Amino acid sequence: MNKTIYVTGHRHPDTDSIAAAISYSYLKQQTGSDCVACRLGELNAESAYLLKRFDFVPPYHLKDARITLADIELDDPIHISPNTTIYEALHIMEESEHAYIGVTDENGKLEGMVTVQDLTSVGVGDTSLSIDLLKETTAAAISKTIDGTLVYDDPDYHINGKVSIIALTKSKLEHYEIHDRIVIVGDDSEAQIELIKKGAGILIVVWTQSIAPEVIEAAKKYHCPLIISGHGSMNTSRYLYFAPSVRLVMKKKIVSFHYWELAEDVSKAMAKTRYRTYPVLDENECLVGYVSRYHIMNSRNKNIILVDHNEFSQSVRAIEKAELMEVIDHHRISDFSTTRPVSFRNEIVGSTCTIIAGMFQEKQIVIPKRIAGLMLGAILSDTLKFRSPTTTQKDIFMANVLAQIAGLNIDEFAKEMFSVSTDISDKNMMDLLRSDLKIYEIEDLHVGISQIIVYEFDAMKGKGDEIREACDRTFERSNFDLFVAAFTSITDGGSKFFIRGKHKDWAEEIYPEGEIVSGVLSRKNQIVPGLTDVFARHI
Repeated sequence: MNKTIYVTGHRHPDTDSIAAAISYSYLKQQTGSDCVACRLGELNAESAYLLKRFDFVPPYHLKDARITLADIELDDPIHISPNTTIYEALHIMEESEHAYIGVTDENGKLEGMVTVQDLTSVGVGDTSLSIDLLKETTAAAISKTIDGTLVYDDPDYHINGKVSIIALTKSKLEHYEIHDRIVIVGDDSEAQIELIKKGAGILIVVWTQSIAPEVIEAAKKYHCPLIISGHGSMNTSRYLYFAPSVRLVMKKKIVSFHYWELAEDVSKAMAKTRYRTYPVLDENECLVGYVSRYHIMNSRNKNIILVDHNEFSQSVRAIEKAELMEVIDHHRISDFSTTRPVSFRNEIVGSTCTIIAGMFQEKQIVIPKRIAGLMLGAILSDTLKFRSPTTTQKDIFMANVLAQIAGLNIDEFAKEMFSVSTDISDKNMMDLLRSDLKIYEIEDLHVGISQIIVYEFDAMKGKGDEIREACDRTFERSNFDLFVAAFTSITDGGSKFFIRGKHKDWAEEIYPEGEIVSGVLSRKNQIVPGLTDVFARHI
């Protein structure tokens, strides 16, 4: 079960959206919830300034309401190197209680996978496979696997992968074909020397603590490594078949996934394969964990709280598939619907942070100084320092409470904040139009409304052509039926409009292009209702 709750504002986030996500996440954390503040886009200049001023990092960028492999508690990324012996790999898998293990290089990059079945089949499978594997195995690996002592190693050793266990008879060694073989023999120096001279590839001696010097000299002359086994003949012969390295048996064609992939997509891919467990990789193809079918079956999509919006068209991708927990908003209620009851708080105020500040008081939780400053900035931004018609007495009251907590003078703080956020002199016009863009469904029309706050209209002098060109390009690149850009002046108390798209002439009946429409400051309380009324008259 996924316990983390993601608190997110709307797309193209403004200051209220960002501050509400941060402040409500903090409030939920104080009441015992695991909450993460999120954003659905890049920060505008005002939000970035306030976060820096009050020492906040930008909220997590949430891109989808569906769960990814990164959201799932994967199995640990146990791994081995390609040179690990089959014997060692089996022990590691037994200790970790895994029936599989990844094979990685020195940088953690996945090179292959092995399973218990892959490894145990070496000991019980066709002997030709064992021969091929032992042919590629070093004396050091064999010695380690049989708990042996490598008395002498030789870089020019020669083995064909076959194994012989010598039992001396009356005819001694004349009937044995041991050339290039791995030979297991007892503590008989004469027999050992004769085997070396007959071309033994590696000589493994059992039931002894030492090897005679003359045997070692012969081994050097005939390039035959010598090993004293830590076991008797039977177990030595059993274990040495597990001495080859896993690189010789690992599967190189692997079905793997990346941590950013959606769980529902992974589930579909799993249904087309026969495996039970799959490696999960990062962007460098390095192993980060393992995912099994039961992980996917027990997962569910993200738990989400919406702040400063309730329209799914303004929310995170696939919001309809999320486990929606709460909504805190001050906008109109539009296409909101859920499959089960949720906590829905909607108040007629100028800012979502006004509502959240009240919730701190209701729960008797102290508001930290820097959160108070951030929330104050959001209220001043959304109410245009109480000039917007959306402003209520509750907004003003909460702003004063927050200013007292933060130790700020409202007039001075507002001037400081707006001097940063409303300066458009050196900003890209396309970026400005995207920075606070909201989407509405009005009389079956898909309408995008961008609001740009300027301190005074003089800031727009000489920018008319640039604004019109940016509006043209924004509309052409969108799927809007209508695009409206509203430049709103705090000082001059009105807005200038630039409109593109279907029924542009209807919208211009109330918002003539380029003209100051006095008193129109609020997108939700004035611009959207105005468009709704004029379209209703014509449609």
